[in-house]
Amino acid sequence: MNAPVEGRIIAAHGRHYTVEFPDGTTAKCFPRGKKAGAAVGDYVTISRQGRDEGRIEAIAPRSNLLYRSDDMRSKQFAANVDQLVIVVAVAPKFSEDLTGRALAGAWSAGITPLIVLNKVDLVDGLDQARARLAPIASLGVPVVEACAHDTQATCEKLLPYLAGKTSLLLGQSGMGKSTLLNGLVPTAMAATREHSVALDMGKHTTTSTHLYHLPDGGYLIDSPGFQAFGLQHLTQSDIVRGFPEFAPYLEQCRFYNCKHLHEPGCGVLQALKQGEITADRYALYGRIVAENEAGRDKY
Repeated sequence: MNAPVEGRIIAAHGRHYTVEFPDGTTAKCFPRGKKAGAAVGDYVTISRQGRDEGRIEAIAPRSNLLYRSDDMRSKQFAANVDQLVIVVAVAPKFSEDLTGRALAGAWSAGITPLIVLNKVDLVDGLDQARARLAPIASLGVPVVEACAHDTQATCEKLLPYLAGKTSLLLGQSGMGKSTLLNGLVPTAMAATREHSVALDMGKHTTTSTHLYHLPDGGYLIDSPGFQAFGLQHLTQSDIVRGFPEFAPYLEQCRFYNCKHLHEPGCGVLQALKQGEITADRYALYGRIVAENEAGRDKY
């Protein structure tokens, strides 16, 4: 019998995964029985099933798992992620709601976020895009401006942020994520396609999640574009952790179990009233709490 082998999942394709081993070889692997649950970025132990296939016997403890969920289903993005790179663009118009939800998901999982504002060559909408990102930048989130078609300049700006880390590349369809990936990882050869001007949204080009080695060290995980980002798996304390600007005011709340919605003596509501917390960010918090409570009420 072959001895168990340890590796890392670098691609997910439905119910099978590609696992890479320390020597650079790979194998097509399946979960034991009907149980799945593995994600790209997971470190796993497999048993060989022939030369190029294997069975996943165990998943090593994770530092984190980023995923989205609504009342219908959950969708895993990746595990053991150091940094979430959220790609937005000057055009088509990106969703502040989706961007905020991705940030909340990252912060709640202990993942450092980074914003890439792509297509800055489209100067007509640049100032507006910068203004829409200003509240996020004020929270200390780096915003790196780029034109993905200028490969050299983009690499010079972004690679220092990516070196030595496992970063997840995430964005709505049409933001130029695949073009960005192709510049950072020349071997990726990701498909790109112009966004649909009529619909003002992108067409999905990435259909599976894949981990790539960066030329100068580190890993970059690409994932399919998304048009929804539910967070119904988060607890109340998880949601609050997803809004780090609340942290300085939490100890000022009168009640230990304050939900920061309408309770008297709430430090967060007082900070909102004084303009220390933006109305848009607080409104997003309220929507996520309401959605999660509605989801729990169904069961």
